Amino acid sequence: MSKFLITAKDAAGRVFNEVVEASASNQAVLAVQAKGLFVTAIKPLDDENVPAKKETVAVHTQRKFAHNNASLDDIISFSRQLATMIEAGVPLMRSLRIIADQVESRELATVLNQIVSDVEQGQPFSRALTKHPKVFSPFWVSLVEVGEASGTMPKVLEKLTLYMEEAAAFRSHIIGALVYPGVLFTICMGAVVVFAVVIGPTFEKIFLDMQINLPPITAGMMGLFKFIQTKFLLIVMAGVGAFFIFKAYVKTTLGRTNFEGFLFSLPGFGNVFKLIVVEKFCSQMAILIDSGVPILYALEIAERLVDNLVCGKHIKYIRDGVREGRLLAEPMEQSAFFPSMAVQMIRVGEETGELGQMLKHVAVFYKKQVEGVMKAFGTLIEPVMLVVMGGIIGSMVVAMFLPILSLSTGG
Repeated sequence: MSKFLITAKDAAGRVFNEVVEASASNQAVLAVQAKGLFVTAIKPLDDENVPAKKETVAVHTQRKFAHNNASLDDIISFSRQLATMIEAGVPLMRSLRIIADQVESRELATVLNQIVSDVEQGQPFSRALTKHPKVFSPFWVSLVEVGEASGTMPKVLEKLTLYMEEAAAFRSHIIGALVYPGVLFTICMGAVVVFAVVIGPTFEKIFLDMQINLPPITAGMMGLFKFIQTKFLLIVMAGVGAFFIFKAYVKTTLGRTNFEGFLFSLPGFGNVFKLIVVEKFCSQMAILIDSGVPILYALEIAERLVDNLVCGKHIKYIRDGVREGRLLAEPMEQSAFFPSMAVQMIRVGEETGELGQMLKHVAVFYKKQVEGVMKAFGTLIEPVMLVVMGGIIGSMVVAMFLPILSLSTGG
C-alpha cells in the first residue's frame, strides 16, 4: 500500500487535503470521490526522489503565486495540512517540502524553505519558527515546542488550527457588522461632495440669473457648498494629515494607552470592546494550558499577544501574583478589569483542576455575547443610517428646489 496526498474540493468550493492509503493512485482518487469531493491534485508520499534543497528553491522562483504575503488563511491551511500529514506518518521534513510546493503565498513558500534548511542543519522545528515572527507568532512557537516535547505534534497543530479558524470567523463576524454602516456613510459623504462640487454651482448660476431671494435653508446650503468648493483641497489635506498624526500618536505607548482607555469608556461600545479583549485572552490561555504550557509562560505569551496595552498591564499584574504563589483568580479579581463572571468561573476551574476547560467556556460565552450585540447593532444601524442618509440628501434636494417651487407658485 502506498500513501497519497490528495487535494480536493467540495460543492461549496472549500479545499481539503487528505492522506489516503491505496495500492494505486486511481484507487486513492476513487476513495476520495466516493465522499462527494472533486480531486484537483494528487501527490505520492512514498516517492523517495525528494527534490534537493536548491532544486526546490529554483522551482519556487519560477512558480506563479496567487499572492505575495502570508495571510491568515494561508497559515490555517498550512497548519491543517501539516497536522494531517504528520498524523499519517509522513516525516516532518517531507511534509514541509510538499506543503512548500503547494502554498499559494510567495512569502510562506520562502519561509518554509528557510525552515526546511534550518531543520536540516539540526535545529528544532520550533526554533526555526522563531526566526519568522511576522508569520509565526510566539503563540505558534510555544505550542509547537509543547508538541515536540510531548510527541503530540498532530494534536497540538489540530488545536492550533481550530483556534485560528474560530478566531478568523469571530473577527469576520465583527467586521461584517461594521462594513454596511461604513459603506452607507461613505455613500452619504460622496453624495454631499457631488452636490457641493457638481450640482451646487449649477443651481447657484440659475438663482443668480433669475435673481431669486433665497430661503434661509437654501442660503445656508449654498454657503456650505461654497465652503466645500473653495476649501476642498484644504479639507482633504487636513483630513489626511489628521489621520497620519493620529496614527503616529497611537503608535506611541502613551497614545495607544489613552486611545484604548477612551474606547473602554465609551457608553455601551466600551463594554463590547472590553469583552472582545477578554475573549481573546481567555481563548489563548485555554489552548496554551490545555496543550501543557506552564501557566506563567502562558500568561507571558498572552500578555504579548492580547494586542492591548491596558489589558497587557493587568495580565502582567496577574502574572506577578501567580509567581508569588497566588491562584490565578485572585489577582484577576483585584485588577478590576475582568468581569466578575469570568473571575468566578476561572476560580471554579482552578479548584476543580479544569482551568483550561473553564477558560474555554468563558471565551465561548463572551464570544456569543459579542456576536449577539454586533448582530443587534447591524439590525438597528441599517434603518438609522438610511433615515440619516435620507434626511441629509433630502435636505439638499429641498434646499435646491425650494426657491424654484416658490417662484412657480408666486411665493
